Amino acid sequence: MDAITLIGAMSVLAAGLCIALGGIGPALGEGNAAANALRAMAQQPDESSNITRTLFVAMAMVESTAIYAFVVTVLIMYFNPFWNYAVEMASK
Repeated sequence: MDAITLIGAMSVLAAGLCIALGGIGPALGEGNAAANALRAMAQQPDESSNITRTLFVAMAMVESTAIYAFVVTVLIMYFNPFWNYAVEMASK
């Protein structure tokens, strides 16, 4: 296996692991936050507007982690500096 194939395969593997692991945490966190918010609304219906507002802010903060993982995945796949270096070295 030559260097270009190895770098390409490892880039795809790294991108897959990044988006998989970067998506599991936010998904579990959002589910947990929603379950706790619904439980709190069931216990205190008068405070549901405050709970909902706080929930939306928390969901946005948790989702930003998944967005960062997606950005890193895109960078690994399409703007990998090792790929350009390997192509330059292979063309010489």
